[in-house]
This record gives sequence, C-alpha cells and structure tokens, in this order.
Amino acid sequence: MAVTPVGNPYVESSDRVSDYPGASEALAERIDIVGVNPFANAAARDAAIPSPVQGQMCSLNDDNKGYRYDGSAWVLFSGAGDANFTNAATGTYTTGGIQYKFLTFTGSGSLVVDQAGFADVLVVAGGGGGDGGGSFIARAGAGGMIFIENHYFTATTFTATIGAGAPAAGNTVAAQGNTSSINQIIAAGGGAGWSSPATRLGIGGGSGGGSTIGSSYVGVGVPGMGNNGGFGNIAAGGGAGSAGSGSTQGAGLANSVTGSSVTYSTGGGSGTVVTVNSGNGHGNGTAGDSGVIIIRVVV
Repeated sequence: MAVTPVGNPYVESSDRVSDYPGASEALAERIDIVGVNPFANAAARDAAIPSPVQGQMCSLNDDNKGYRYDGSAWVLFSGAGDANFTNAATGTYTTGGIQYKFLTFTGSGSLVVDQAGFADVLVVAGGGGGDGGGSFIARAGAGGMIFIENHYFTATTFTATIGAGAPAAGNTVAAQGNTSSINQIIAAGGGAGWSSPATRLGIGGGSGGGSTIGSSYVGVGVPGMGNNGGFGNIAAGGGAGSAGSGSTQGAGLANSVTGSSVTYSTGGGSGTVVTVNSGNGHGNGTAGDSGVIIIRVVV
C-alpha cells in the first residue's frame, strides 16, 4: 500500500489481495478527516465524531453551513449569513435597497445574538481629560474609534462595555478615558493632556493628549483608532480623523451606521463641543465624553 504526497492511501500493483481491506479502511478513515462529511445537526456530528482532530471538516444539514475543527471547537468556515439580535432595536432604516436595524449602547449592557453571522460594529471609547496651569493648557485626546463591517458573532450573549470619559481635572494631573469593548473589539480611551509645571507632556491613548513642551512629548495615538496630540503653549488633543496641530484639535470621524452621519471622537480643543456618547476629548476643567457601541445587522 502506498500514499499520495498529501497522505491519501491507495493500493498498488505489488499489493496482495489481503492488503486491500487495510488500504480500503485507511482510505475511508482519511476521508473522514479531510472530507466534508454531512450530518443532520451538531448533535449527530458530535455522536459520530466524539474525538475530532484539528483540520477535520463537516457540514450540517439543519443550517446548511460548513465547519472546521480548530483544535478546540467546531468553527464556521462557510455559508455564514447575517447575524440577528433579539434586543429591542434602537432604530431601522433602508439604504441602497437594504433594510437594517441597529442597537445603540449608551451604557454597558448585553447583546443577545440568536442567529450567528455577520454584523457591522462601531466601538468608541471614552474621551480623555486635560488640565491647564496658567498660560499652559494641554487638552486631551479623543477616545479610540473603531468601525468594522462584517464582524462575525456566534449565537450567544455578549457584554458591551462602554468607557466613561475622564473626569474634569482643572489644574491637576489629568486622566485617560476608559476603554469600550465588545466581542474582542477593544477601543482604547483617549489620552490625557498633562500640563503640570514639571513635565507638561501628553499621554497616549486611542488618540494622544497635547504637550506644552514640544513635539517629542505629545501623546501618541493608536493607529486604526486615533492620532497623536499637538504641541504648544495651548496644546490640542488628537482625534480619530487627524492629529492635533498646535492649538487646533484633531478632527473626528463621521459614521453613518445608524443611517445618519454622526461625527465621533473629536480631539480636545477650544472648539470641541461637549456631546454625550461621542468619545470627544476635552480639557481645562471639562470631563471627556463617554463612548458608545452600535451594532447594525441586515433585517
């Protein structure tokens, strides 16, 4: 009996008839591992394959989807459609001929998914705080902002954690905003603008806080969710759309996951408007704005 380069057994001319049953069994066992064997449902599969091996595949007739064993669990690899949540929707709308419903978390809570599949997710963290000391003012960075289309959710309950904005600091040491997260998507809180007489440096975060002592001390933002702070005697915070520049706050980013364009995660500056659940950064005695999480699915 011989095998192909990828390990499939076959009978060759030199084999005896008595070798055939062994080759046949080895081939059948190999197909059990590499073939996409159909089962009525997960219970039938688990009864037939009590000890799956990594890389083994199957399909289920009750949901018409394919699964691969990753070494610890059966993971969907084909046929995934749209997820569905059972929470009361915050709103619905239709665009481009597609109807959506969405759920907005303005405070921490639970997302209940009864149908596994894909959803669009916006996660915004809490904005940072900044302080001011005399002629030196360091404003804070915005909370990190992440938008992911077609993020996969299993059918289970997920915890949505909404990050609070950093408290108002006045002339004391400022604080970073708090993290927002759901289903392994984590947005970092906005960085602090720190203007204490000894250091006057910016602290990093989703977007960085401003620095009053030069560009080498600006708070650094996280790529993909924010930008660096600015620097100068009046230093602005970074935003999701751009870095802070001198006293000009970093721009936020507009997102239409709810059907309407809303700008989130604007860096701290003189023109930054206090907006609950926006992730905006602030400073000079103003607390950072809280974050938000929005889930959108196709109806």
